[in-house]
Amino acid sequence: MKKSTIAPFTVLAGLLLATAGAYADEVVTGTSAEDVQAVLEASFEPKGIAKMDRLEQSAMQKACSQAEMTGKPLSQEQVAQITKEAMASVKPPVDGNYLGDWKAGEKIAQSGRGLQLSDKPGAPNGGNCYACHQMSKAEISFGNIGPSLLHYGKLRGSSKEILDYTWAKVYNSHANMACSNMPRFGAAGILTEEQLKDVMALLLDPESPVNKD
Repeated sequence: MKKSTIAPFTVLAGLLLATAGAYADEVVTGTSAEDVQAVLEASFEPKGIAKMDRLEQSAMQKACSQAEMTGKPLSQEQVAQITKEAMASVKPPVDGNYLGDWKAGEKIAQSGRGLQLSDKPGAPNGGNCYACHQMSKAEISFGNIGPSLLHYGKLRGSSKEILDYTWAKVYNSHANMACSNMPRFGAAGILTEEQLKDVMALLLDPESPVNKD
């Protein structure tokens, strides 16, 4: 069998589907999640910054995959455990300042680069926010997997509660909603603290295009 090199997002999607499928197959055919994992590990090889650890699922990811595939919701205890652990992973800004430069945040939101096998180690990642959200009226190309963030700060303000909530949501989205599809930008090390601040500014700064009519 010819092995494929690992591309992060396509493999992640495939892994989630395959692992989730394994839960259903285990009930119907006896195929286990471990069998699927073994096939995946035999089918891929590391290249560049893309390592084999991308085929590993956390306990949270396994629980969410099983719930998605079987259609059986997580129990209240599972939801509480996932959100509790996610919130515990959230680290506030070291200097206590949540807002950076919205102009830099816009560039991060527009960039889908990063974590690819062809990227150089240490190169800055993008957030690719427009792939899932509408964020400004000037941008005509955006996804709708996530809710519109247009006028995010204009509608919500910038109280301490909003700052804390938004930071936690961007840092680890599971802190607010178990099994969220949103990347864990801070907890997974996708964006640096400075980049997170810049994205926060994009969402909340009154001068940001997100908050302009």
